Amino acid sequence: MILFQNSLVTLTYKPATDVLEVQYPDLHGYLLPEIRHTINILVDMIRNYDVKRVLLDSTKTEISVSAEESREVTQWLAVGFMTTRLQKVARLQSKSEAVEKTAASNIAHVRQVNQLPFAVENFLDYNDAITWLTGTTP
Repeated sequence: MILFQNSLVTLTYKPATDVLEVQYPDLHGYLLPEIRHTINILVDMIRNYDVKRVLLDSTKTEISVSAEESREVTQWLAVGFMTTRLQKVARLQSKSEAVEKTAASNIAHVRQVNQLPFAVENFLDYNDAITWLTGTTP
């Protein structure tokens, strides 16, 4: 079921598995205010539906912002997630080496700065991510 959709993301919730699937948006400077607003909506949906598992799909994400701006978006997302009862976040990796390098740096920074109350893992395969999130075979 689609909980929310705008020009940046579609939030698809699967109640049977308690997984919220999110296409991670492209990070371009002109989109940053809308991305922050959308992250706030995402966090509200996680809280309202008491979601415990999120799948962030970064397979098509493009980044054209500075490393600092990208880190700020990741930090905003992590801090928002920390206000929920979220337990697991699976991230589908991008095919872009540059995007993955930025993501790895951002995740390492967030883990260093925050005591994350949820697990975060990266995956290349959708089925592997769902299996880890739910503990069952998709």
